[in-house]
Amino acid sequence: MGQNQGHGGSGDPLDACRLAQGGRADTFQLLPDFIRKPNDSPIVQIGWQGPAFVRTKMKHVLSGKVVEKTFNAGVKIETANVDKRDMQYLYRDGDDFVFMDSSSYDQIHVNPTVVGDAEHFMLENQSCIVATHDGEPLYVELPASVELVIEHTDPGVQGDRSTGGTKPARLETGFEIQVPLFIESGTRVKVDTRDGSYLGRVNS
Repeated sequence: MGQNQGHGGSGDPLDACRLAQGGRADTFQLLPDFIRKPNDSPIVQIGWQGPAFVRTKMKHVLSGKVVEKTFNAGVKIETANVDKRDMQYLYRDGDDFVFMDSSSYDQIHVNPTVVGDAEHFMLENQSCIVATHDGEPLYVELPASVELVIEHTDPGVQGDRSTGGTKPARLETGFEIQVPLFIESGTRVKVDTRDGSYLGRVNS
């Protein structure tokens, strides 16, 4: 989750979790995507504000349930260990997606709920990051953009303004996006994996 990962690098908010290594963190350290561990259940924080208090909106990374919770500023909370590894998507095994660790070559099965929308932009051998907690997959993170071929799109009609100068196009993954009227079937394009938006043609 030479293309840049969408949330990688030293600015990654999960760096705080790695530093804490399952210990405790000050609420001033809370950042979007911070993982905490109440009752052994990993939670991802998706919003915060302060400074006198920290109001959070948190999503359980396994069940998907979203709850709101307010912490006093400076309170220590237990953090969860999150292991993010470079992996490669290999193939489907039934409903599951099979990924291989790029360093150890170990393979893991990840269910479609965890893979989420990343499924729309993954072909076999796609590089990505898989985050786990105690061996349980949490999410799959693709690069911010990927290159895919337009499998089919109807010819654009010049002067058609009804769709803002765009038309539907089916990617080779089967997912449908909106592209400019001049894009033809067989064109390789760059797609934003965060929202599925068309970013441009890829020069051959």
